[in-house]
Amino acid sequence: MAKLVVNQAKVGNIQELISICPFGALEEKNGEIQINAACKMCKLCIKKGPAGAVEYVEDEPERSIDKNLWKGIAVYVDHLDGAIHPVTYELIGKSKELAEKIGHSVYAVMVGSNIASQCHELLHYGVDKVFVYDDEKLARFKIEPYTAVFEDFVNNIKPTAILVGATPVGRQLAPRLAARLQTGLTADCTKLEINENTDLVQIRPAFGGNIMAQILTPNKRPQMATVRYKVMDAPERNKDESGVIINCEISSDKLDCNVDVLDIIPKEKEQFIEASDVLVVAGRGVKKEEDLAMVQELADLLGGQIACTRPMYEAGWLEAKRQVGLSGRTVRPRLIITCGVSGSIQFVAGMNNSEQIIAINNDENAPIFKTAHYGLVGDLYEIIPGLIEQIKAGREA
Repeated sequence: MAKLVVNQAKVGNIQELISICPFGALEEKNGEIQINAACKMCKLCIKKGPAGAVEYVEDEPERSIDKNLWKGIAVYVDHLDGAIHPVTYELIGKSKELAEKIGHSVYAVMVGSNIASQCHELLHYGVDKVFVYDDEKLARFKIEPYTAVFEDFVNNIKPTAILVGATPVGRQLAPRLAARLQTGLTADCTKLEINENTDLVQIRPAFGGNIMAQILTPNKRPQMATVRYKVMDAPERNKDESGVIINCEISSDKLDCNVDVLDIIPKEKEQFIEASDVLVVAGRGVKKEEDLAMVQELADLLGGQIACTRPMYEAGWLEAKRQVGLSGRTVRPRLIITCGVSGSIQFVAGMNNSEQIIAINNDENAPIFKTAHYGLVGDLYEIIPGLIEQIKAGREA
């Protein structure tokens, strides 16, 4: 990236130099010329100002990395007491697809204590190598030792890409590791592709969902991305194991932590919308908070849960944990019915992998109909009561 540099000793008349800039990008501070954010890099100050007062300076080009030294796609195994989070299997499935294109291997990195048996489960999903860091100090997630372990893995194995689930653990671990490795990280990717030169194409909505940005890290390795649960497809579990387990050692002093866990209080289990097979989503078309009872009744009759879009949550009508979309939860139910939902990119990205999508909206041009498998154009206050009556009548019959 280029920049303009002011040589204060050669400025001469400050006000004359300031008057040259048509954008007001030059200003005086404490008797010196400063360049502010209004600068358009038009270079008029260089052409018309005193000789040498302002210079155009090109930054040194970033050194290109030897990509041949980085091999394999690694997946962080997210687990709690050995119970592997399903997002791990989804990332393994995507890694296999990407690795096949570039002829690389798929690695899994599992960190914890007494996790030998759980590592074997990963071999049923086509992982080439499972790298295991098993130590008593790693029994519970702590950001400092876990980052040190992952850094040790990267330094020894040099994977070209690392995929991490966007779970509470992954969202802490991935950015800290990326900062330590001085590499890029793209959060909440909705799609991943890879070029033949091993550049990972990390795709996610940007600028308020107005574009789907394709983000690359061409001059750094490893490349890192986090992916939400239920965005990718998990592979089928193979009956036989394949691949190998590699036990890794790390110096004990690197596992020291400045935080001591005094106690762990289990949280009361609850059913999240991600686990529901049926969702009925309330959108802006629901006019009053009390009208949610109608949507809830439909969800109850179908054995599902009520969910919502961001405006419903921001209005305080439903809890944040019921919001579907990039700023909420990513879901993949067998059936989802949207009621008065327009279908913004942010919302669609959180549910477009559902098996059956039924949309109810009185605007036939609503974007949600481009995603839905079935569309009902009409007033939800007429359609939903009609559906409720038919379901009840069908059950009575």
